[in-house]
Parts: sequence; C-alpha cells; structure tokens
Amino acid sequence: MTKKIDLKLILALTGVALIWGTTYLGIRVAVQTIPPWFVAAFRQSIATVILFIILLRKNELTWKGWPHVRRQMILSSLMIVGANGLTTVAEQTVPSGLTSLLTSLSPLFVFISSVILGLQKPSLKGFAGVLIGFLGVVFIFREGISELLDPNYKTGIMFLGFAISGWTIGTIYIKKYNQKTDNIFLDLFYQFAFSAVVQFILALIFSKDISISDWSMNSMLAVAYLAIFGSVIAFFCYHYALKKVSATEVSILNYFNTVIALFLGWLILNEVITVDILIATVLIIIGVFITNYKSKKEQL
Repeated sequence: MTKKIDLKLILALTGVALIWGTTYLGIRVAVQTIPPWFVAAFRQSIATVILFIILLRKNELTWKGWPHVRRQMILSSLMIVGANGLTTVAEQTVPSGLTSLLTSLSPLFVFISSVILGLQKPSLKGFAGVLIGFLGVVFIFREGISELLDPNYKTGIMFLGFAISGWTIGTIYIKKYNQKTDNIFLDLFYQFAFSAVVQFILALIFSKDISISDWSMNSMLAVAYLAIFGSVIAFFCYHYALKKVSATEVSILNYFNTVIALFLGWLILNEVITVDILIATVLIIIGVFITNYKSKKEQL
C-alpha cells in the first residue's frame, strides 16, 4: 500500500528552503537605501504586529511570567538582535551569497562549542567535518585576502563573525536549557517585540543619515518581504515541518538555502561567483553534513 503524500509537509519544506534562501538577497536590497538597523527594526516590528493579530484572534496572547519572558529576551538578544541584526549590518559591504556561505558555518561552531562545554561527545566524524568545512573558508579568502584591507569590507566580515557567534551561543543556550514550549508563536512574539525595541534604539544611535526621502520602494518592499515571509511564514513552515520529520532532516534544507542565496545574488545583483567560491560551497556543505549527519542507529 503506497504511503499518502503529505502535501502540507512538502509545501512547508519547500517554503523553508526557498524563503530563507531568498532572505539574504532581500537584506542586500533593503540596506541599499535604508540604514541596516532600521531594516532589522522594521522587519521585526511588522512581524510582531502580524503575530499579535494572530495570537489575539486565537485568544492565545497570554503573559507567562518573567522567568519565561526573560528567557525569550536572552534568545532574542543573541539570535535576532545579534545574529540577524549584525548580519543585516554586514550585508552593507559583504555580498549576499558570501554572507549566506559564511553563515552556513554556524553548525560547525555549534559542534565545537558543544564539545568544549561537554554538551556533545567529541567524534572523529565531527572533527573531520569541521576540518573540511574550514578548508572551504580557505578557498573563500585564498586569493581575496587583499580585500580585507578595505576597511568597509573588513568591518562587514567582522560583524558577520559576531553574528555567527550570536547564533552559536543562542543555539548552545537552547541546548543547555532545553524547555519545550506549548506555543511557539507566543515565544516568537516576545522575541520579535523585544528585538524590535532594541533595534530601533540601535538604529537611532548608529544611523548617521536618516533621510527617509532617499529610501527606495524596492528597499521598503524588501523589508516587508523579510518581515512577512522571512520572519513569520518561514518560521511557521519550519516548526510545522519539525512536527512531521526530524530536526536532522529539516536541517538539510540549510544546504539549499546557501545554493539559492548564491544563485540569486549572481542572477539579480550581479555578484561574482568564482571557481574558489564554488569549491568553498561544496566543501562547507560536505563539512556541515558530515558533522551533523546521524545514522538511524545514532538517532535511537
């Protein structure tokens, strides 16, 4: 008897792969005319309003106490204000495809940190994956190391490094203090709302030239796309998929995100894809896959 195809699951998985693969392009377009912290702040504000309406209509907008909210604020600081916000800042000077490629190294940093903190057992397979992944980084900068002499580019790479660190620490925090939630959208509402306030403050502090008349329609549409699709719909698809298949299977979609981001950067923004970038992409994807792959026996 043939197994019935779960069309909703297929749509959810496709949504995660396509939407999160396009967010790097969306950020790059948005920051062309809008200061990056304003891009991040508006993105989370729109997402907050959408979640507020959804929760209100479902009668699920509740206060869960300070300990719970404090945890969401910590996660928001690390993964939305830090990782997402600094990635947005970095894309002012770093191409969207390269940003996606370097960001895809996050699972390798999570593995190393988990081993150091005793949250995960060290393995030859894991370290082999890390070695292959970082070999990809060598290919990224093999002939372009001189570009790091450009202060703007160097600053962008530095911000990207901080963003990856924020995502890594946030993931480790979730691993160490794992608490199951009964309402992911309520948690996201707290996280988005907190990050929107913080990012608006950062926008007012660090945005030197706030000339709204210079903000293009393309940039504003990109912000709306990032909020509606990148923040709300993609998260919904991601958590729906997690209910149906394992986290390992869903994480494979990250590989498609990188490929999609590189392709769109080349197609729409004329970003250069060299042979070294292609080799680096293959090496990083292989490295991350080896590090995170678990056989059925290991999953038991």
